[in-house]
This record gives sequence, structure tokens and C-alpha cells, in this order.
Amino acid sequence: MAPTHVLRCCQRGLAWIPVIFIALVVCWSYYAYVVELCLFIYLTVFHVSFIMFVWSYWKTIFTRPATPSKEFCLPKSEKEQYEKEQHPETQQEILKRVATSLPLYTRTGAGAIRYCDRCQVIKPDRCHHCSACDMCVLKMDHHCPWVNNCVGFSNYKFFILFLTYSLVYCLFIAASVLQYFIKFWTNDLPESHAKFHVLFLFFVAAMFCISILSLFTYHLWLVGKNRSTIEAFRAPVFRNGPDKNGFSLGFSKNIAQVFGDQKKYWLLPVFTSQGDGFSFPTRLVTIDPEQPTESIFSFTIGWQTTPLSESQNHLLGNAFYIEEDHKETDVLKSGRLHMLLYSSKE
Repeated sequence: MAPTHVLRCCQRGLAWIPVIFIALVVCWSYYAYVVELCLFIYLTVFHVSFIMFVWSYWKTIFTRPATPSKEFCLPKSEKEQYEKEQHPETQQEILKRVATSLPLYTRTGAGAIRYCDRCQVIKPDRCHHCSACDMCVLKMDHHCPWVNNCVGFSNYKFFILFLTYSLVYCLFIAASVLQYFIKFWTNDLPESHAKFHVLFLFFVAAMFCISILSLFTYHLWLVGKNRSTIEAFRAPVFRNGPDKNGFSLGFSKNIAQVFGDQKKYWLLPVFTSQGDGFSFPTRLVTIDPEQPTESIFSFTIGWQTTPLSESQNHLLGNAFYIEEDHKETDVLKSGRLHMLLYSSKE
């Protein structure tokens, strides 16, 4: 037990190395730009980008990942029965009984209830277990070593802003130092130890700028599609099968899911994301809303499908309304409910 505990402590300590490295680079860049170069005409813009970058980086690092609530834990009697049971089919029956009162739309690839044996909780939609943090994280995107934290529902907005302001910070430094970098190579820069800061400042800013740009672009695409990194590689499985666009509500509503309804807070690293992290609005269709389609779609909902919550209806209500198709009487008798989805006309 003791060696395992010591090993775990060492792993946690080593996990802070990338964060310390980034902190040292940022501190050095501040010293090189403000003290050595002392470009007064640029200092206002520099400090604004620097403060926003550090603020969003801090929030990304120290915002604790959101985890499933106690409602997703098995009651004591069901938990004891689940642990004693040896047959997976019977275990699934136990999970299904508990899950009937939970807002769950997604399943495993085999169609089973998603359950974490490590955390002993039923996984909410979009929730995944992080082996590095050793916990289930709501709407988990990925574990980032550069922040030594899981990026998920509670800090995904902060992570996007961290990428945004770090890109602005690097671009601004590279652009303002470029003229001195050119003078360095043409031997027009006065001899001083500051010239080496100019050289390395430009190279470091340009290097980070290139690497951050690709990551920033990718995550903007994910936000527009309302997908996590995990869902981009493995489509979420719903009751009627996998659907990579199952959580997509259209571009504007996808943006609001992460940044909130009030645009004045979008650029500030304060939490404004919609929802509670346990349940999410679903399209319940298998077509991409951003592709040209007909105005009428048909989709199927099983008898056990959980109704949309008030927050889900609020998000979908402005774009869609649902009307029962009375012509599908034969299908209703077979145990399936067919509905027609019309686009709203404003």
C-alpha cells in the first residue's frame, strides 16, 4: 500500500512540470518584453492580453472538474445486489431499473447502461472516466497535461479562452518584436544583452503561436458542432444507434451551450455555460442541422424515452416545434411513436 501511495504522490508532483514550464516561459516573456525591450507604446495592449491570458489559464488549472451527483449512485440495496451478481445481463437489469428516473439518452456500443465500476456511478450523458484524475468528469473533453487538469463541463469555456488569449499574446509579441528581430539579423540592433532576449522572444512566440493556432481552430470547430474531443473520435451512442450530431442544436445554440446567452460575458473567464452538466438537449435525429435538408423530418422515440426538461425545451423551443402524426396509427400499435418535426417559420 505504501509504495503505491508514494508512486501516486510522485506522479501528481511530476504532473505539475508542464504547468511550471509554461509559468516560467510566461514570466520570462514578461521580463524580456517589459524590462529589457521596454516598448512603451505597446505596453497597454501587452498588459491587457497578458492579464486575460493569465486569468483564463489560472481558471482552467484550478477549476475542479464537475463529477456526477449522488443521484447517479446506486442505492445501497441495488449496489449490494449488483456487486453480488455474476451475470452481466442481470447487472444490466439492475442498472436499468435505477436509470428509469435519470435523464439518460446515451448507451454503450452494445446498447447497455454506461456504468463506471471504478467510481461506482451510472455515467450521465457525455460523462467519461479520467484515469489521470481517477474520477468521472461531466462532459469530459480531454485531460490536458499543460494545465494538469481535466477539461470538461466546468472549465471548457475557460480552456477555450485560454487558447484564445494565449494566441493573442503570442501573436502580439511576435508582431511587435519582428522589427527588432529583423534588425538583429541585419546587425542594426545596438550591442546589448537585450538582443538575445529579442531573438529568443520572437522564436518562442512564433513557435507557440503555430502550435496553439491548430489546437484553437480545432476546438472552435468542436464548439460549433457541439462535440467534445472524445465524441469527435467516437460518436455517442443513443438508443437508436450512434449519432455524431446527436447533441448539435445548430451553430448559434451550440455556441450558447459553452459561452451562455449573454454575449457581454463571452470573453471573460467566468462560468456562463448553459445547463447543469448532467443532461443535455438532444436532436434525436441523425441528420446534420447545418446541411441543406427538407423542412420536415421523421424520427422515432422509444416508449421509455425521458421527456425533455424545461431547459432543453427552452433551447429547442425557439427553433423547432413537435406535432404528433395522427396518421401513423398502425405504427403506434406496434409500440413505436412516430412524429413529424417541422422547422419554425419566423
